[in-house]
Amino acid sequence: MVWIILLVVVVLLALYAIASYNGLIRGRNQVENAWSQIDVQLKRRIDLIPNLVETVKAYAAHEKTTLEAVINARNAAIAAPATPAGQAAADGQMTGALRQLFALGEAYPDLKANQNFLALQEELSATEGRVAYSRQFYNDSVLSYNNKLQAFPTVFFARMLKFDKREYFETDEAAREVPKVQF
Repeated sequence: MVWIILLVVVVLLALYAIASYNGLIRGRNQVENAWSQIDVQLKRRIDLIPNLVETVKAYAAHEKTTLEAVINARNAAIAAPATPAGQAAADGQMTGALRQLFALGEAYPDLKANQNFLALQEELSATEGRVAYSRQFYNDSVLSYNNKLQAFPTVFFARMLKFDKREYFETDEAAREVPKVQF
């Protein structure tokens, strides 16, 4: 009778360990999937930049500083480390540069009326929405995963099996500021 009880306890512990491990794997995979969705949207935005710069250059060639800022932000985004902190810094720089570029549209009526500029602006706006959604999904996935890692008694399995906490995708304060555009 004692052997049967001991066997049942061992089987239940084994089942719990398997379920915990599988839950950690699912959580980690969801975080990695969410990260890849952010990456896809950021690359999509990066790919739109050269066409936008060329369109603006045709109407506002003397706005060299703004155009260079956008190009530099794009290059920084391409070279940024594939970590949430690295991509968030590049994202902040890109967002600020694009805001300045779109502000040029207000100063140049011909540019503002250009169909190519309007289409690119709309596409970038839609992409920004996708980036925001992807960031939210990623951060929600990280929250869920990190909660699993820290919950008792899964925390012991997570440490033993070397599951690491993931960092959130957070923009820096500079990216949240509205840029000052002077003409």
